Amino acid sequence: MDYLKTLRDLFAFMKNTRLSETQMRELQNQKLRALLHFVWERSAFYRHTFEEAGITEKQLDRLPLSAFPTIDKTILMEHFEELITIPGLNQEQLRKFDAENTADRRPYLGKYHVVHSSGSTGKPGYFIYDEAAWHTMLLGIIRGALWNMTILQILKLLAGRPRIIYIAATDGRYGGAMAVGDGIDGVGAKQMYLDIKTPLDDWIDSVHKFQPNIIIGYPSAIKILAEFVEDGKVQVQIKRVISCGEPLGSGLRKFLERSFKCPVINIYGASESLALGVETGTEDGMLLFDDLNIIEVENGVMYLTSLYNFAQPLIRYRLSDHLVLKEPMPGSPFSRAEILLGRNEDLLWFEDTAGRRDFLHPLAVEGFCIEGLLDYQFRQTAPDAFEMLAEAAFEERKPAIEAEILRQMKGILQGKHLGYVQFYVRFVDAILPNPETGKKSMIVSTIQTEMEEAV
Repeated sequence: MDYLKTLRDLFAFMKNTRLSETQMRELQNQKLRALLHFVWERSAFYRHTFEEAGITEKQLDRLPLSAFPTIDKTILMEHFEELITIPGLNQEQLRKFDAENTADRRPYLGKYHVVHSSGSTGKPGYFIYDEAAWHTMLLGIIRGALWNMTILQILKLLAGRPRIIYIAATDGRYGGAMAVGDGIDGVGAKQMYLDIKTPLDDWIDSVHKFQPNIIIGYPSAIKILAEFVEDGKVQVQIKRVISCGEPLGSGLRKFLERSFKCPVINIYGASESLALGVETGTEDGMLLFDDLNIIEVENGVMYLTSLYNFAQPLIRYRLSDHLVLKEPMPGSPFSRAEILLGRNEDLLWFEDTAGRRDFLHPLAVEGFCIEGLLDYQFRQTAPDAFEMLAEAAFEERKPAIEAEILRQMKGILQGKHLGYVQFYVRFVDAILPNPETGKKSMIVSTIQTEMEEAV
């Protein structure tokens, strides 16, 4: 990204925060109608789907969005080549590119940003952003990260060449890692990636040498750094903490604010649209980026329409998150929501015979894509042992699935200096949500496992 162009576009984009609610709805509608006409002309899937629903081209300008068909991830992946508007692009090409460039931010063919998404069939799925969509999305994320700052405050912050550390899974084509890296480059800041697979003993030295003044990452990982600060093991002067990738609870927010003595901003996004909203405090709720997306909630189900991605258009696409729309905040043109269900992961902590502790983050293995592996969870069985509960599509695939899981996990544990940890695979009939919360966590307790097995 060009630094001056990024700033110019960012400040123009920030003007949307000063629109009235009526002006925001008008802007949304203009973008929606342009998108509908575009997919009618360029996407065989959408045109066919609209026609099957009895929708004609003349109706594209007047029908409410609720009149259009919904889709989900399964439909998207089954009709990938028909849905996208990039001629000649297919999933096999992207899988090959992904396999050969797993930790590379370079776009495919120099112009398509490919975000890896784990699939329920054991094969990865992909979300595509062309350069225009990627740039717009980055502006949304940067705007969110600098929320409540004036233009003068932003210029002063950037003039000091911020030193930004990103703590998350960084060794693959994860949307968050790619967007954060490109966004930091775009504002001319210095950056350091601290992968959650890095041994904990290396964290203190890395942070001490880099001396970050802005932190971005998973809240569960940022919490570990905050605990180092509380214990006096790390001394840093942080100007802003930006949480992303996991839900941020009010208790953890207060802890981070107290530890780092600075504002904590929570960015809400998904692979399908990396810039969905921003939360600056529990009292305000989540402000949704209505100038980038339309979020609908019907019978508790959330649907996304991305207004900026014309390469892989998503219209009324079902997301697994659950939210409740709230009354708008006075003076703000953005919709407001409360996120009810999102994945908030615990960590697996292990201890060796010398008392040294380190953790394994479930999102470090989020990229597991093994043919026939439908779902998995972790259960810690001892201070130095855990098992993976695995759900397989076919009985005959279980030996191959187990062998590949063991191979990949061995490499992760050795990289974390957790070679002493014992690890097993146990196949179960189904990975079920917690009956008390309705959530399907990646780490389950022994009690929950026993309850599921008794059903």
